[in-house]
Amino acid sequence: MLAVIKTGGKQYLVKPGQQIKIEKLEEKAGSEAHFSDVLLVEKNKKLEIGNPLVSGAKVTSRVISHGKGEKVIIFKYKAKKRYKVKKGHRQPYTLVEITGIETK
Repeated sequence: MLAVIKTGGKQYLVKPGQQIKIEKLEEKAGSEAHFSDVLLVEKNKKLEIGNPLVSGAKVTSRVISHGKGEKVIIFKYKAKKRYKVKKGHRQPYTLVEITGIETK
């Protein structure tokens, strides 16, 4: 069984037992998170595609931890203008484990 969910402006192909890094959620570590924006569900070799969402479908997960990704360096430079800016960014994420996919 697998599903495609939408969270944080991105889409993820998930199945039970899988751990994924998604955009940061407000839930605390150890709590449950539910995703109701399910775009596609596959169960018993049968696809159910939403228009745009699958009605009655829900994906449950357990929040494992929060963290920050690798550092990305942003460097801006303009020649002959004495303009240089160097910045770093670390995108926050939430690590979740998919526990179940429910459909009607």
